Amino acid sequence: MQIKHLLILPIVFFLISCGSLIPSNHQQTQVSEWREGAYQLDPDHASLIFSLNHLGFSDYYGRFNTLEASLDFNPREPEATKLFARVDIKSLDVNNESFETELRGSNWFDSKNYPFAYLESTEITPVSDSEAEMRGNLTLKGVTAPISMTIKFNGGAINFLTGKYTLGFFATGTIKRSNYDISDLVPAIGDEVTLQISAEFLQK
Repeated sequence: MQIKHLLILPIVFFLISCGSLIPSNHQQTQVSEWREGAYQLDPDHASLIFSLNHLGFSDYYGRFNTLEASLDFNPREPEATKLFARVDIKSLDVNNESFETELRGSNWFDSKNYPFAYLESTEITPVSDSEAEMRGNLTLKGVTAPISMTIKFNGGAINFLTGKYTLGFFATGTIKRSNYDISDLVPAIGDEVTLQISAEFLQK
């Protein structure tokens, strides 16, 4: 654990013991009230998890541990909001070191020739006060194809631990891996891959 995290623990415990000092439901869930501006992903509070069917027996889960993203957010015109993200393919994590090496190889992600995946939004359409549909392009293994994701707005507020204004999101969507030239063992191993992204963005 980093020293800065050790130093902050006593503060957290103090705030918890003084419950009145911790804001209750302090996140502003009304998107129109969020702060406009440029945001950067907080890598310590972000995750990209994927899952796909394994031989009909179970859903197999993995994740990527290294993400970068920027967000140009416009609460008055959410459709003008722009998102760009980059995923380090070599950060693939399936809790199995030898299988991770295989997945990084040319038959699967080919991380040597395609070390990054990219996600760029092209259209964001609000569907309610707490959700939006995002359409964009996902580039994976050198192939760019359209993607659609449902975004849930968790809230925006000053993070009382960091003092920084923060936006929180949860996004889900599906892709077909065969569209990106990753088709080994289809259909025994599922072609449809579910993506789940949880993210906090810090205002610059």
